[in-house]
Amino acid sequence: MAYNEQLVNRVREALIHQPVVEEVKMFQGLCFMVDDKMCICIRDNGLLCRIGQDQAAIELETGDCRQMIHGDRVMKDFVWVDGDDLHTSKKFDHWIALALQFNKIAKKSKGKKPKA
Repeated sequence: MAYNEQLVNRVREALIHQPVVEEVKMFQGLCFMVDDKMCICIRDNGLLCRIGQDQAAIELETGDCRQMIHGDRVMKDFVWVDGDDLHTSKKFDHWIALALQFNKIAKKSKGKKPKA
């Protein structure tokens, strides 16, 4: 499992004011669960952001991210943002804000929560 510790710390700091945050190892990286819902994951130097299908369609048009595909399955609520697109605070904050905005209406996982 490989992920950028500096990016992990940036996400931790961005989520510090959220009441319920849990870090879970999955997707070969580290995922941040907010209110028991997958919100943001870090793998290598990039972010997997759960922003919802409608917002993902908008963001995919900009070319700043790509659709998340897990195995053969398209994960319509998720986009992948490369680390090169996260260097400025403005871009980083944009993705965090979108993920937190969708988290408010996202459904909780039906299955068991993975163990850390």
